[in-house]
Amino acid sequence: MKYIGQELEIFANARRWKHYYSTLLNPYILGNVLEVGGGLGSTFRTLLNDKVVRWVSVEPDEELARRFELSLEENPAKVKPEILSGTISNIKEEATFDCIIYIDVLEHIKEDFQELTHASFRLKKGGKVVVLSPAHQGLFTCFDQSIGHFRRYSRKSLLLAGANPNLKNIKAFYLDSVGLILSFANKVILRQRMPTPTQIQIWDSFIVPLSQICDRVFSYHIGKSVVGVWEKIDSEQQP
Repeated sequence: MKYIGQELEIFANARRWKHYYSTLLNPYILGNVLEVGGGLGSTFRTLLNDKVVRWVSVEPDEELARRFELSLEENPAKVKPEILSGTISNIKEEATFDCIIYIDVLEHIKEDFQELTHASFRLKKGGKVVVLSPAHQGLFTCFDQSIGHFRRYSRKSLLLAGANPNLKNIKAFYLDSVGLILSFANKVILRQRMPTPTQIQIWDSFIVPLSQICDRVFSYHIGKSVVGVWEKIDSEQQP
């Protein structure tokens, strides 16, 4: 499967944004971790912490998986990830994880409900599914279309995607409230298919720090990204 997006390199330099969401997600990233959609390895390097003992990354684009592997030769990590070319269906059935993450990935998957249901069968009891995705379908633009998004999520629609008997939602909130203004401006004025590196630098350097303040003021009720966290519960449901 060839990934059609071209934005991974540009957003790889959004260091403040990655640090921001990592501070909120790191409490759930521990033990045996499965990353769906490894890309170029940026999420791995952002979320890897001392509580992680094993990291498995599945990436359907063989070229991206290869580039992820090569990046580790230049910058080795404390935990060497196992990088597989494929999807969650390529993981051995007996393998289970403490955490499964979808960072800017679930919106690329057409059957999102089925995907999260399948993920729930790969979780240990008490394990977590963590999703971060772009928010608000009303902000869907040619940019989303050009990089293979099927949708943007509201808090409600994201909760529906994870609504199955194996999972209990424990967190659902928005991030980047100030960035929401930029997304709206692109929707109605700029209509860009791809942000420029300069635009990403401005957003990351000035907008993200403002959002860190305003998100707390707004109690994480508005933003251009949405986060969902689910916990595996006892259930007799099986694939």
